[in-house]
Amino acid sequence: MVAELPGWTHIYSGKVRDLYEPEAGGEEVLVVASDRISAYDHVIATPIPDKGAVLTALSLWWFETLGVPNHVISTDVPAAVAGRAMICRRLAMFPVECVARGYLTGSGLVEYQQSGSVCGVPLPEGLVDGSKLPQPIFTPATKADLGEHDENVSFEKAAATVGEDAATRLRDLTLELYTRAAEIAAERGVILADTKFEFGRIPGTDEIILGDEVLTPDSSRYWPADAWEPGHAQPSFDKQYVRDWLTSPASGWDRAGDAPPPPLPLDVVERTRARYVEAYERLTGRAFG
Repeated sequence: MVAELPGWTHIYSGKVRDLYEPEAGGEEVLVVASDRISAYDHVIATPIPDKGAVLTALSLWWFETLGVPNHVISTDVPAAVAGRAMICRRLAMFPVECVARGYLTGSGLVEYQQSGSVCGVPLPEGLVDGSKLPQPIFTPATKADLGEHDENVSFEKAAATVGEDAATRLRDLTLELYTRAAEIAAERGVILADTKFEFGRIPGTDEIILGDEVLTPDSSRYWPADAWEPGHAQPSFDKQYVRDWLTSPASGWDRAGDAPPPPLPLDVVERTRARYVEAYERLTGRAFG
């Protein structure tokens, strides 16, 4: 259910976030992170308590820690969404997901097994699930509509969409931010396997700044460094408990069918919440709540 917020008009809802604009007009947007959780391109009926607050707090910490131009203006938000919302500058967003991968897994692994490359970037032979790449790679994706898959594309295809100069700048920014964030995470015993950034321009300028969420468990794969073992799927600080339950016989859900996923059992909700909170606390060194 979308909150009614005095002074703000709801304009859009994604899988997790709700966007509002000022009733009085202006160049700001209110970005509210809900407790919704998605898996396999479905929004699950059961929320994860405090998830929106974790995503917002971790994004704000990373924006501050990275110290790069970003879209956040203020956290002085309506009381009903305090702790899980940000007032942000409205940007003209680039229509590509800017993905950086330092390790091979997920859709990148599938593509590598088929072609020996990811998004047109050739990789060495013999890599397995969880292998560290020789160096981080930029693997952009097109943005999909709600309920559809993002599609991995080559740098050349991204450049055809946004222009060669913009694509080059996006690639360089993505790899620079990934490298810095991976170093910071490593100091805390966490591997940043991959992540996605979204960038936009301030309307009327050529300045590219960082938008959306940043380096959260929803937009990134975080693995505990002491459990890293290439050759199989790694334990992760994200919604893996949800994915695992949905694909288990216990859920009774047919991923290939038309029915939506069933509600989550309490133990899956609690373990998923704990994993999000642990990611925040390990990365920031702060207690949550």
